[in-house]
Amino acid sequence: MLRRGCSCLPTLLLAVLLAAGVYIFRGPILTAAGQFLIADEPPRKVDLIVSLAGDEFGLRALTAGKLVKEGDAPYALISGVPGLLMNEADELIRFAELHGYPGSYFRPFRHTSDSTKSESAALAADLKTRGVHSILLVTSNYHSRRAGEIMRRVAPWLEVHTVAAPDRYFSADGWWKTRSGQRTFLYEWLKTFSAWLGY
Repeated sequence: MLRRGCSCLPTLLLAVLLAAGVYIFRGPILTAAGQFLIADEPPRKVDLIVSLAGDEFGLRALTAGKLVKEGDAPYALISGVPGLLMNEADELIRFAELHGYPGSYFRPFRHTSDSTKSESAALAADLKTRGVHSILLVTSNYHSRRAGEIMRRVAPWLEVHTVAAPDRYFSADGWWKTRSGQRTFLYEWLKTFSAWLGY
């Protein structure tokens, strides 16, 4: 029980008001937290388009194909790791072809990296041998800010512009409404903090 004149009453009242404010404005707050993960720049002409691995639903590859079709680069490098029957890169290129994009729009980049950091390092080495100086980096919306920061860190000589592909389960203004969206948000924020720490 609070004693008369207890100095903790103003603190308690402030905490209640703060909690009420967070609850009332939870939509904009949660949207801002999701939006922070997204770095989506306007497309522009570059030397090459790079679509990162981990493209579970093919939306990164389709976004890359659209950018090539619009004339932003001669072709897209589709990054992929080994899969059950074939490399992910080859599978994604086939998927894009089934959606109407010519195979000439794409080149596979096959590797065995197990993180965005190691994938970016492998890509950077390859891009340097190709004489590439500027890219559109295509990845899922929730992954775009972190991926862009990592690529710029491992390849400071490279001009990197991020393009956010849509994701089936994540949107900045509704990620908290589904379990998949919540999981994606939590994992990406944990990875973002880890990247800030240099891991």
